[in-house]
Amino acid sequence: MTPIEIGALSVAAIVLLIYFGVYIPIALSAVSFVGIWLMRDNFDLALNLLKIAVSESAMEYTFATVPLFSFMGLIVSRAGLGTDLYAVMSTSFRRVRGGIGMATVGANAGFAAVTGSSIASASVFSKVAVPEMLKYEYNPRFAVGVVAGSSVLGMIIPPSAMLIIYSFVAEQSVGEMFIAGVIPGLMLSGAYILAIFLMGRFTPRFVGGRPAEDYKPMPWSEIINRTGPIAFLIATVIGGIYLGWMTPVEAGAAGSLLGLIIAVLRRSISWKGLWETLIETGHITAAILFLITAASIYSRMLGLAGLPHELDRLLSQNDFGFVQIMFFYVILMLFLGTILDTSSIILIVVPLFLPLIEPMGLSLVWFGIITVIGAEIGLLTPPLGISCFVIKATLDDDRVTLKDVFLGALPFAGVMLVVLITLIAFPSLSLSLLN
Repeated sequence: MTPIEIGALSVAAIVLLIYFGVYIPIALSAVSFVGIWLMRDNFDLALNLLKIAVSESAMEYTFATVPLFSFMGLIVSRAGLGTDLYAVMSTSFRRVRGGIGMATVGANAGFAAVTGSSIASASVFSKVAVPEMLKYEYNPRFAVGVVAGSSVLGMIIPPSAMLIIYSFVAEQSVGEMFIAGVIPGLMLSGAYILAIFLMGRFTPRFVGGRPAEDYKPMPWSEIINRTGPIAFLIATVIGGIYLGWMTPVEAGAAGSLLGLIIAVLRRSISWKGLWETLIETGHITAAILFLITAASIYSRMLGLAGLPHELDRLLSQNDFGFVQIMFFYVILMLFLGTILDTSSIILIVVPLFLPLIEPMGLSLVWFGIITVIGAEIGLLTPPLGISCFVIKATLDDDRVTLKDVFLGALPFAGVMLVVLITLIAFPSLSLSLLN
């Protein structure tokens, strides 16, 4: 077998193993290791490349962003800031048709800016927002769809774990990736709110809901008390990076310290809770480090196989331009999103396409935003839509089935696709804050 054939079979084997439940880093590293061994018929070479991948990943300075931002997100969750933000938003929008859904999107956007996790958002707002919407007789399908759709904001609004993983795979600045994610994240949030408004006007039966007779405006003092801490935290972290006052690592450290201070002042964390948070941070950090290490050995395997070069040759022979390549790329991500999670898609697809995108003079930062949003659509699509499964597992409500969650999320997946196409057509939207 030629190296290209071995490389192609390796990629197919990785996708198959992940689909059957093999842990992603194990599938990536094991198949890549065997692929290199077969291509070069040299066990020692494969072993040495594996050692290099491990050492380079562990020694990368910017990798410190992972434990710091993970800790910040976990500590903020324990401090109850997501619940407070939702309370303020829902009170403000309660009298608008679909208003509690709009409030859920707004609260999710704010929560995403300090957690960076779609799964955390889905879990928190399933418990907080869905019961509130059901109380006001919203359609259960709409209620869970809003939570599922807005939960993906955690992966595009910085700090995002997926943007960090992409930055390592593509060797891009974490800070630039964070800044580039701000406008697309706000665009997606605004598009969701507009979509809910249009649904309320043209498909009122799908939205449901009744006026909130018990509506009581929240006093400004309470609004400031509930939103002030999270606003200050977001301004410190994102503002510090954008203004150049702090590196992403320093911003993560500052955010972690502020989050811990807020939790202590609110008396929402005990010594036991702090220890549990630290342990969970360690688990997340180890998992992401393992992913990055596996991606490193996988990239080396692809390079030795010459698969990116072969893909470039095939596309050149067929005279594919920018539009055709991006169309093929988006279709591939949407297909993989039905069977794989976001990190798997990024780790498998990005090393294949980077050698095609870079010679075209396109920004790899922009390409990262496109990749993450495209892959995130998979969180809302069956059969593997992880956010949908998390919502169903968290709810424990017989009125909501898994089918309801997927069908409710479908319009929001469509909105994501529209925003993705817009960002592809106008790359400057992602890069404007960097210029």
